[in-house]
Amino acid sequence: MEKYEELLVSLRQVIRAIDLYSKKLSKETGLTSPQLLVLQTIAQHDDAMVKEVAETINLSSATITSILDRLEKRELVTRTRSVTDKRKVGISLTELGKEIIKDSPKPLQEHFIARFEAMQEWEQSQMLATMQRISSMMDAERLDASPVLEVGQLHSH
Repeated sequence: MEKYEELLVSLRQVIRAIDLYSKKLSKETGLTSPQLLVLQTIAQHDDAMVKEVAETINLSSATITSILDRLEKRELVTRTRSVTDKRKVGISLTELGKEIIKDSPKPLQEHFIARFEAMQEWEQSQMLATMQRISSMMDAERLDASPVLEVGQLHSH
């Protein structure tokens, strides 16, 4: 097998592992990884604004708004317009939202992060540079992506 074929197999294995975890998460909670991450972020920053949530998890405000629409339909979050500044809308978890994140499995990336942080600094830098190069080779640098391991629809800015 050519080296590029071996690399592509490894990339497919990573994508498959993420996909399997996403399916498990969806089956157990009915949530996608980004939805769970948004709920967890709101739990940490109660009454957060869309822009704050977007910056925290590195997704566009439009993507966060779309996720919030689905979470609000499921009655997991509420949005409350500020009485002092009508342009600002705070986001809070409902009791159901709090229950779901309390019982939800840990995100796949926690396992990854623990292993990554156990690596030497030079190994981390080398791995990061390699992945950034792969992203560039696939013309993927401008795709909207959070630091969440999930396979799904890709949105470009």
